[in-house]
Amino acid sequence: MKPEELKPGYERVFTVTDYYDGPRKGIVNYRGAPHFYDSIFDEAKDEYSELFQLTPLDAETFQLAMEDWNIWRRWKFAFHAGETDASTHPALPNDANRHAELKRILDRALVTDPQKAFTKVGRFEVIGESSVSSVDLRPLQVTWTQP
Repeated sequence: MKPEELKPGYERVFTVTDYYDGPRKGIVNYRGAPHFYDSIFDEAKDEYSELFQLTPLDAETFQLAMEDWNIWRRWKFAFHAGETDASTHPALPNDANRHAELKRILDRALVTDPQKAFTKVGRFEVIGESSVSSVDLRPLQVTWTQP
């Protein structure tokens, strides 16, 4: 995805690591810098809200997360092409060890930090016409507004 494909006022969505009726967790840009996003569940309505906690990410964590995202994307494309089955999820055999290393690091790093996090309303949209049928592989953009 090229930045010029984004609508004015929108930012890049790098990853969607949790999806339920829309993106719930992953990595996005906020004001041009990578942030971990985490959807806020509305207990009163018993559904996810449009509110997201955003936590800034350092460059190293972002780089490791993108490496792991690419491992998962390779698996997902191979799965949809019939080149692997669900037993290898979430990484192809040649990526499995590296994914396990990254997972140990990222499980601790990709969390909402109450000391740094702030809340925004997020509206996610697919960019252009995507030939990819899997919703978690489509290129997305997001716009952030005040709650």
